[in-house]
Parts: sequence; C-alpha cells; structure tokens
Amino acid sequence: METNERITKTNGLIDWILRLLKGVFVGIGFITPGLSGGVLAVVFGIYEPLMRFLGNLRNKFFKNLVYFIPVGIGGVVGVVAFSAVVDFAFSNFPAQFTWLFIGFIAGTFPSLFKTSGKQGRKWWHWLMLVLISGGTFFLMRWMEAIRSVQLIPSFFNWVLSGALIGLGVVVPGMSPSNFLIYIGLYQPMASGIRHLDLGVIVPLMLGGLACVLLLARFISWLFKKFYATMYHIILGIVIGSTIAIIPSGVTGWVIAVCAGLFIAGAIISFALAKLDEKYSREEAEI
Repeated sequence: METNERITKTNGLIDWILRLLKGVFVGIGFITPGLSGGVLAVVFGIYEPLMRFLGNLRNKFFKNLVYFIPVGIGGVVGVVAFSAVVDFAFSNFPAQFTWLFIGFIAGTFPSLFKTSGKQGRKWWHWLMLVLISGGTFFLMRWMEAIRSVQLIPSFFNWVLSGALIGLGVVVPGMSPSNFLIYIGLYQPMASGIRHLDLGVIVPLMLGGLACVLLLARFISWLFKKFYATMYHIILGIVIGSTIAIIPSGVTGWVIAVCAGLFIAGAIISFALAKLDEKYSREEAEI
C-alpha cells in the first residue's frame, strides 16, 4: 500500500514538473520573435484544456486552477526570467536560437498529429491541412515584409500589446513578438519586463487576460463541435508558421550548429512528450 502511494506521489510530482516546464517553454515562445506561444501550447498539449477552462471558469474552478498553477508559474518564469536571455540570444544568434525552437516543435509534432486524429480524418481534413499550411506561410512572409507602423509606449499601447499577446494564446501560429517588432514596442517591452517595470507589466497583463477571457469560450465551443476540423486547422498553422520562421542565409559552420540545436530541441521535446504520456495521471476536470 505504501509502495503504491509512493509511486502515485512520484508520478504526480513528475506530472507537476512537466506542466511547469511546458509553461516555461510557452512563456519563452511568447517573447521570442518568430515563435508562437500558442503553437507551443498546442504541441505540449496545454492549449485545448486551457481554452475549455477559461471558457467555463465556473466549472470546477479551484480544481482546474490547481491543475494550471504550474503552467502559470512556468509561463511567468519563461517570460520574466528568460526575457534578457531571449533578447540576447535572438539579437546575437537568431538562426541558431530559431532552429532550437523549430526542433522543439518537430519533436512534439508526432504527438500532436496523433491527437488530431482521435476522432478520425476525412479527405477534406487533409486538403484543409495543406491549404492552411500554405496560407499561414504566405501570410507570415507578407507580414515580415511590412514594418511601417511605429507606436509610442503608453498605458493604452501596452494594453493593446497585451491584447496581441493574448491573441497569440488563442490563435496558435500568431507570433505576438513579431507584431510588437512591427509596431516598435518589442524592445521597450522586453526592457520593461527585464526591469520588472509595473507600468509595462500591469497593462500587458490586463490586455492579455481580457483578450483571452473574451475569446476562450468561443474557441472551446468550436473544439467541442468541430474537433477534427479545429485540430487540422491548427496543424496547418503549426506547419505553415514553422516553415515560415526557418532562417535564410545560414552558411559555413553555423549550419552544423543549427543542425545540432535542431536535433537537441527535437530530442528534448520528444522525450518530454513521452514522459507526459507515461506519467501524466492528473487531468484538468473540464
């Protein structure tokens, strides 16, 4: 009896740590240009249960809150503790850093693909997958080409920036950091977070929470009614957005470094996915 209790506690602890690590990666994804925290939430299996929870907060609120606490802690750690690291790495080693995260996405893609087919696939799901992948790729390339709007840091603009980050939670594949670069607020935001400037952090949180809470119920309903369709749309977004962020102009020894980081990222995320399948006993009660 004691042995079974010890195993249960060990599995529960590992599951808690896994959710914490997922939250860290998702948080880093939100502040890394070119990446999408929403995509990382999808590939780590957080996205759908989070939308269900936020879309119906009154249903077993405290139990679900406890489930998502490690995810939230990890997200905060990913954003705050790694903001300086991400800014430095992306400024000095953008290709290498991007290939590491492409590896993270690739390593968890088999698990995501398996999840998307739980309720079956029809021929038009495959067609949708191809069309969404292509559309996402060209949309992100087009957005990369337009960088003409520059906004001045202010309370309202930080709320707007938070709403963009919240939209990145709800819409996988959207990179809030890219938008913030386009409107000239990324560097001020990264600096504000790094220095724990509440004048930046508080309006970001307000905008983000408002956006997510307003849209989560609708997204949750879509998953309930159109599970396979929603997942294949998201699969297409993941594929298209990942191809779109592949760095160009990589030459020489950097190719080998990028390849090594891609493989390392894929191995790490694949191992996390397998651990999640083995030790994840607690599930959100939504």
